[in-house]
Amino acid sequence: MAKLRIIPLGGLGEVGKNMTAFEYGDDIVVVDCGSIFPKQDLLGIDLVIPDIAYLINNRERVRAYLITHGHEDHIGAIPYVLPRVPAPVYGTRLTCALIRGKLEEHHISGVQLNTIKPLDTVQIGAFSVQFIRVSHSIAGAVALAITCPAGTVIMTGDFKIDYTPIDGEATDLNTLAAWGSRGVLALLADSTNVEREGYTMSERKIGETFHTLFKGATGRIIIAMFASNLHRIQQVVDNCIEFGRKICFVGRSMVSVTQLAMEIGELKIPQDVYLDVDDLDCYEDGEIVVLTTGSQGEPMSGLTRMANSEHRKLQIREGDTVIISATPIPGNELMVSHIIDQLYRCNANVIYSRIANVHASGHACQEELKLIHTLVHPRYFVPVHGEYRMLHRHVQLAQELGMSPDHAIILELGQALELSEDEASITGPIPTGTVMVDGLGVGDVGNVVLRDRKHLSQDGLIIVVVGVSRETGQVTSGPELISRGFVYVRENEELISSARSVAQSVLQRYDRIEQSDWTAVKNGIKDEVHTFLFNQIKRNPMILPIIMET
Repeated sequence: MAKLRIIPLGGLGEVGKNMTAFEYGDDIVVVDCGSIFPKQDLLGIDLVIPDIAYLINNRERVRAYLITHGHEDHIGAIPYVLPRVPAPVYGTRLTCALIRGKLEEHHISGVQLNTIKPLDTVQIGAFSVQFIRVSHSIAGAVALAITCPAGTVIMTGDFKIDYTPIDGEATDLNTLAAWGSRGVLALLADSTNVEREGYTMSERKIGETFHTLFKGATGRIIIAMFASNLHRIQQVVDNCIEFGRKICFVGRSMVSVTQLAMEIGELKIPQDVYLDVDDLDCYEDGEIVVLTTGSQGEPMSGLTRMANSEHRKLQIREGDTVIISATPIPGNELMVSHIIDQLYRCNANVIYSRIANVHASGHACQEELKLIHTLVHPRYFVPVHGEYRMLHRHVQLAQELGMSPDHAIILELGQALELSEDEASITGPIPTGTVMVDGLGVGDVGNVVLRDRKHLSQDGLIIVVVGVSRETGQVTSGPELISRGFVYVRENEELISSARSVAQSVLQRYDRIEQSDWTAVKNGIKDEVHTFLFNQIKRNPMILPIIMET
């Protein structure tokens, strides 16, 4: 009998970029297709997606994409992956609606989107897949029971166990337990909150905090949160209705997601409660609630522009109550800290997760994870969706529950896990990594370009321009030095003049500069000007010589 191969292409050793391939015989199904926001050292990069070289090499065998939910770290790469490796997509109603919007934005057509409901089962090649409802911070999240002749794998996706969910649709523990009683070959479980003891707070608690804050606020209420958290948005809307306030949405993603959610019935907002941003001046401050993006302190987000008085319609002012209804994603802590400081400078009343219950995680804490492990009772366990320390702690948790150490397996990107009923082995290497998206370019920015950008950002640029006669090979103009991000020329004329003399000395070594000499001339100028500037002021600007024929 063939073995099941589990091939992580993203989501291990990182929070985001989730993508996992399941391979049995000639069939491959892919779970999730996510992106991750670039770290600060990836200068100018808009988005980072998984390297899908393995899928491209096996594109004829890829049967489907199974999407657990509609967060960017699970669907963000779809517009970049599907044109290269096309296959049908399966997801719940909201998930498919969000994907459809992405595809339309990128002018991609011809993708088969299949809307499923929890407990639906689909047959895809050698795989039978059942979708199992779970609670998360977005509607329509599901776990997957993926069955092939080698056995059943449960993949939780992102989840938590909320016994009082806003929509009344709790995590389907009965179905997970039923699979556990039949026998589960492997469990792949979310590790994001494994370091936290106890249970994740119920989303309903956030609504109670909002109710208290609404009751005490006299001015405008401005709330920053993730646009995808529709259950929380619905609680804000319900409080607006109760306290006679109007709600206004600000920020591109906030507007587009809420409009889409209203269209498919996931969000219910009475028409007389909805307010357009252009009509804000027609209402008193005590009648207004603004829901905006910017809970992560993003420089171009609605909240940041309001706080810095850069928004065309809204500025934060004294008397505003500003609620940041999120916790910082790892790496965003500094940006969030800066925006909170700026909000205080505006004399706003700032409420955030450290001082009030205004955010509940969408990920399971230790006690919830223990419950899932106990119900599913897998033969093998692979922690997913987390940085390495989280994966390691999750393995420890599984061992504390009685799992054999050699059955709790930490995978890394580039490895594949081969499973049968009696054996598990790690194989590889599998081509994996990151692909950077910059504007419309996908994968055209690599380490060399990033190194140049970092160099430019740290030390600046000196351009040395030389004109050479096409007929005589004599220097007709220059060398002229142009400084960008290096020094302020007017205050450093002596330094620039001396550097120009160094470039001039290189040119004087040639009686005639032929095209065949250009490379040597450029290298000479680059090396000697660089050495001179470093000796003078201990800086390393990028030196870019340019020779022009005249």
